[in-house]
Amino acid sequence: MATGLRRRLLVMLIAPLILLAFASAWSNYRSTENVAAQQDLRLLGLVPLLADSVIGEGLRGDAVLLLVAPPVEEFMKDRPGYSAYAILDADGKVMHGESWLAGQVPPTREAELHSEERGGTRWRIVSQRQQTVLGELIFVVADGSDPRQQWVRAILIKVLLPNLILIAAAAFAVRWAVQLALRPLMTLRGAVERRSPRDLSPIDVQGTPVEVRPLVQSLNRLFALVEAQAEGHRRFVADAAHQLRTPLAGLQAQVEAWGQAAQARSADDFLPLPVDQVQKLRAATRRTSQLANQLLALSRADVGSMEGQPMQPIELKTLCEATLETFLDAASAKQIDLGLDAEPARVMGHEWLLRELLANLADNAVRYTPAGGTVTIRCGRHDGDAFIEVEDDGPGVPAGERSRILERFYRLQGTGGEGTGLGLAIADEIARVHHGQLLLSEGHGGRGLRVRAKFPG
Repeated sequence: MATGLRRRLLVMLIAPLILLAFASAWSNYRSTENVAAQQDLRLLGLVPLLADSVIGEGLRGDAVLLLVAPPVEEFMKDRPGYSAYAILDADGKVMHGESWLAGQVPPTREAELHSEERGGTRWRIVSQRQQTVLGELIFVVADGSDPRQQWVRAILIKVLLPNLILIAAAAFAVRWAVQLALRPLMTLRGAVERRSPRDLSPIDVQGTPVEVRPLVQSLNRLFALVEAQAEGHRRFVADAAHQLRTPLAGLQAQVEAWGQAAQARSADDFLPLPVDQVQKLRAATRRTSQLANQLLALSRADVGSMEGQPMQPIELKTLCEATLETFLDAASAKQIDLGLDAEPARVMGHEWLLRELLANLADNAVRYTPAGGTVTIRCGRHDGDAFIEVEDDGPGVPAGERSRILERFYRLQGTGGEGTGLGLAIADEIARVHHGQLLLSEGHGGRGLRVRAKFPG
């Protein structure tokens, strides 16, 4: 955009200068034509004066006696080397004056004007028949200072060349001025380009040029509308999740109690539903309750909603130890060896979000690792970056599917368990809130899955 504006401004400013240069050249040419016309009139006026200067026959028969008129004498003195005249007889032979003007015989009594090149000089020559005391003679007057031969050089040197230099200098000056004038616009463009897709905070109007402020104000209004729409969406998800949590928690408690009672009774006792249907109902209730909790966590972990909240220093080792205690019972129930490999590491962040991230990673690992497997929670520093990771020796994820399982509600084909496809999506969202990255790779020995959340600094 800026390049287009710069180009258009340069063209709009330089084009008039070029037109003015050509207009000046045309004006100079017209002025030269006027001077040339005045010169022709002067040459025509010198012919009768030269004819009046003939006062008789000279000592020789082919010569004339002259008493040169002052205007003719002045003409000869003003242009030394560029003025000449000749007096010819009826046959065009020179009786007096320059011999190279011989043969200038006009066909009629009217004056004849023409131009002639001689010795690199363009001569303007007038010839006319005049009646004198010696009879009819032909008088020729020549001027080598014809402005027509000078106008091209004069235009090139005095008009076009200075104007071209001026245009070149103006182009550099205008380019610099345009670049300087567009710098606030380029700064505004850079500020918009560097923004996160979820950063909808208003742009500072006072820091922009007056001409651009209406555009910035329109952008701010658009940002506000999009932010309001996104905030309404977040509130809806959060409110829906909150509204679902309480009845689902009660329903899950009742179903869990029912399931335990069904398992305790003998097969001969009367039950409203078979045991397998009670177990299916309990699993469905657990999935629904987990989905509501994860939707709430996903809404709260949104990058845009966390932009303005201050971060606190978080000790990752303490977080890993607390997560180990939380999932120890679930791992023991499946005879999974849940281990901890934690080194001190501190990051700036939101504690509840990092706890949610690690809980989702640990829950996925314990949920999908077969009985008798191994799950390890780690934290520390590597290459200057802090990290937390969870590694298991379960079925793992094919390399081609690792980017897709970060998408919301995406689950691998044939995956068992009660997952909703939101755990890794939530973890990825939380990592981006902390300017980090979620990395997926194979576990130790090419088995299972290792999920690492890496944080800068």
